[in-house]
Amino acid sequence: MNGETGARTQAGAVVLRRAGAADARAAADVWLRSFTAALPTVVRPHSDTEVRAYFRQVVVERHETWVAEEAGGALVGVMVLEGGELAQLYLAPERRGCGIGDRFVALAKERRAGGLSLWTFQVNEPARRFYERHGFTPVEWTDGARNEEREPDVRYVWRP
Repeated sequence: MNGETGARTQAGAVVLRRAGAADARAAADVWLRSFTAALPTVVRPHSDTEVRAYFRQVVVERHETWVAEEAGGALVGVMVLEGGELAQLYLAPERRGCGIGDRFVALAKERRAGGLSLWTFQVNEPARRFYERHGFTPVEWTDGARNEEREPDVRYVWRP
């Protein structure tokens, strides 16, 4: 997996690859479906249209965005790295538990070998277990006053 824009990794029928502008809508749709399924009690502060515009205008354009693509071309996961932060990792609900998230984290660690941080909501127990299983350690717990959702969250760090 080398090269800033051309790196690809494949196992089974799912390829991890850098996102391009044409992927923004499908990546946003994965995010929307995943958020709804994983966080039913968390209120989203933005409409579907706003989320899609954000992915198109900001996420894919300005950040290191990766997608998981099935053999037929459907996107089933999205990961976003912003500097030393794993800013987004969302999977299509039907693809959870298939190893795609593990592959995304391995890729993130490879791309940010000096260490990573991330935030997740405290209510997202499955995500917290996932990150802890991958060596991330909780270092800060908040009441949610600093995030748009106003939902208590936790900051994790991984150091090699």
